[in-house]
Amino acid sequence: MALDGCGLVCKYILIVFNIIFAVVGFAFLGLGLWLRFSENTRAIFSIEDLNSSAFVIGVTVLIALGSIMLIVVVFGDYGACNEKRCALQVFSALLFFLAVAEIVVGVLAYSKRDMVGLRLGEFYTSLYGLYVASGDPAMTVTLAFIHNSLHCCGLTGVSVIEAVKQTCPAPNGIMEHFAMPSCPVTIASIFDSRASLVMGIFVGTGALLITALVCAIILLNQLKKVHQAVTSYYSAVY
Repeated sequence: MALDGCGLVCKYILIVFNIIFAVVGFAFLGLGLWLRFSENTRAIFSIEDLNSSAFVIGVTVLIALGSIMLIVVVFGDYGACNEKRCALQVFSALLFFLAVAEIVVGVLAYSKRDMVGLRLGEFYTSLYGLYVASGDPAMTVTLAFIHNSLHCCGLTGVSVIEAVKQTCPAPNGIMEHFAMPSCPVTIASIFDSRASLVMGIFVGTGALLITALVCAIILLNQLKKVHQAVTSYYSAVY
């Protein structure tokens, strides 16, 4: 007895989901490990007074989240491709906890948006300081991406004294040739003004995880029926 149409659809949905999840997980883990072990940032983690800084916390979260996502992918991909019920059960449990965590984090980020915006501003300040101290090309690309995405320029925004002006976007208007928005202030204000959108992204991601969870449960039920049918067949024959 093979899987029916619904079971097959859920199987392929889970395979595609795991591929996307793996790409994002590798990106988070790779970025986190690079920031953790790069020659220009490694020393930060050996300074005890900086263990609670926004940069250290952010890097730790990236590594932990990327690792968890890849663990979920291993169980999900193995369970879906090989139709293994035990792996799918572990995958379902991990998805459930991740979905709950996503929704809780989204609600907390919305309710404490002032503090979260401040922390993100501190994280940017850490990147800025690392770039000024080392001139790392990777930091140049990172800052250029942030500056162009948010249309801001460094800590001050004043082009005459700004150390990262080569990574800043083109000015809009005459006044921005002299002073552009400061990035820490812009980050905090954007997060505060778009906190509901951020919460929606977290809750929406949680909903996607729940959808994958439903597919995993449907596939589990289908595999259980197949197993029962095969067992009944061999019991009747032998």
